[in-house]
Amino acid sequence: MFYRFIRVFVVTLVSIINGRTYYLNKNRLPKDDNYILVAPHRTWWDPVWYAMAAYPKRFIFMAKKELFKNFFLRKLIVALGAFPVDRKNVGADVIRKPVSELKSGDRSLIMFPSGSRHSQKLKSGSILIAKLSKKPIVPAVYQGPVKFSHLFLRKRVTMNFGEPIVVDPKVKLTDEVIADYNEKIEAAFKALDQEIDPNWVYVDPKKQK
Repeated sequence: MFYRFIRVFVVTLVSIINGRTYYLNKNRLPKDDNYILVAPHRTWWDPVWYAMAAYPKRFIFMAKKELFKNFFLRKLIVALGAFPVDRKNVGADVIRKPVSELKSGDRSLIMFPSGSRHSQKLKSGSILIAKLSKKPIVPAVYQGPVKFSHLFLRKRVTMNFGEPIVVDPKVKLTDEVIADYNEKIEAAFKALDQEIDPNWVYVDPKKQK
């Protein structure tokens, strides 16, 4: 109930601030099973956009532990499906919790394989979770404002979803195998971006400064 209320509130707020959001190829999202939605991390609010796009599917997502220090913020993001991650000391729960939810729960996982908005290098976490949970990876991209102030300029936001990528649960995740799956994910990101706008380029606002 709370999740639905927050979604309606956020969708209304986003519409007022930024206008309509465009979703491409939502039919590629699995309808009858959980999945791991992966995307390049381009804004601090893109988890909200992805969750809105895939509704009524609900999600869990990883959030840096610092966000849980504030009592009210912690209550809100936990209710929305967030769980804390210490990015400097990654423990087994980072894998165990989402695998358990994907296998036996009713929520999918939103994950950014680079781990940060300021890095484009993909890590292996999403591939390991896909292997252990036996759930597909669904690539997605966001094109739109990457600075909060630019949201108020009502610049177009478009999201695009790719075909699921299945990780063989029997395969041994060697460095070579991980690199091969990451290449598939990166190729999917590139293709999805080009489907929206071949000339669009992500520029990290932090590096601009």
